[in-house]
Parts: sequence; C-alpha cells; structure tokens
Amino acid sequence: MPDFSLEQAAKGIVAGIDEAGRGPWAGPVVAGAAILDRQRIPADIANRLDDSKKLSPAKREALFALLTQGDWALIGIGMASPAEIDSLNILQATYLAMRRALDALGVKADLALVDGNRPPPLPCKVQTVVKGDGLSLSIAAASIAAKVTRDRLMTDLSLRYPGYGWESNAGYGTAQHQAALAQLGVTPEHRRSFAPVAALVGRPVR
Repeated sequence: MPDFSLEQAAKGIVAGIDEAGRGPWAGPVVAGAAILDRQRIPADIANRLDDSKKLSPAKREALFALLTQGDWALIGIGMASPAEIDSLNILQATYLAMRRALDALGVKADLALVDGNRPPPLPCKVQTVVKGDGLSLSIAAASIAAKVTRDRLMTDLSLRYPGYGWESNAGYGTAQHQAALAQLGVTPEHRRSFAPVAALVGRPVR
C-alpha cells in the first residue's frame, strides 16, 4: 500500500504526478498532479488511496470527490489533445499534460514524484518512481484524478460519437472499437499517428 515515505524524505512541497490514457486510439492523454497535506489528510482516506487500476470505478469516483472537496489536498489536471499527440508523439504529449497538471495546482512544488522511469521536463526537481502509484500516496491521488477525469471525458465523447464504445473502452483498441472504425470511420478525437487509425487515414505512424 502507498504511504508518505517518499514525501517525508524530501524537503519542501512535494507533488505526485501520474497519467492516464497513453495507449488508447482516441481521446486525450490526461495527467493528474496532487499535493497532500500529510498532517491533515484523514487517516481513513489515506488508507483507501491506492493505484487507480486496483480500485473499482465507484471507489475511484468516491475518492476523487473527497480529494477535490477536502481542504487537505490540491489537485491539478492537465491534458494533451489527439492533435498534440499526433504532432509531438505520445511521450512528449504526456510530458506536456504533466506540465499542465503541475501548473494547474497553482502552487510551486519543490519536488515532483512522477510515476514511471522517464523524467519529464518540469520547472522543479523530478524524482521518477517505478510503480509509484502503489508506493506514494501523492502519486496514488494523482493517478485517481487522472483516471476519473479521463473516463468521464470519454463517456461524454461517446455521446457525441456513438458506436465506438468509448463509455466502456475509454478509447482503447477493443474489438468493438476496431469494428466501429472500419464501419463508421475516423473521428476528430482519434489519434491519427497510432497504427490502426493511421492505416485508415494513410499517414505514417509516429
């Protein structure tokens, strides 16, 4: 279970950062940033925070509501659009979303704990943490924020572009999504640089 060990070992204000949606064929990549007040976060909530992938949608939604309503947490969200993903490539677009999430906090962090093993260029010190959403409470909070925000967005987009199943597959390359691409075609929300979409629009894969 995640705890505050990494945060306590650091000096100053520590933000956790994680992303959701690097792999899907459609929709933005979304990053979350979280600064938690270690002295004031309710223990029962801290004990429930975990890697968003290990939590049910209902538990993620409930925790996200607590994170955004509590005065012991700051949450920032950043996104990079499909067009930015196609222009920059998915890694650089993810870094852009992380920078935007950090900026959205409205507080300058001294250190960013970033899930993964590649440090994004951020305006503060960066420490990468492999599987950090299962180790750091700040990263776990950021992972929940990113996942819930992106799932909500893809559900909204599914109403605008029905048939692709985004309300359930979140833009990932399921059989339903693949069949809908062949039948309905490519939408403005598709990542044209991703191989299955690129094949339909005849552009190189980045």
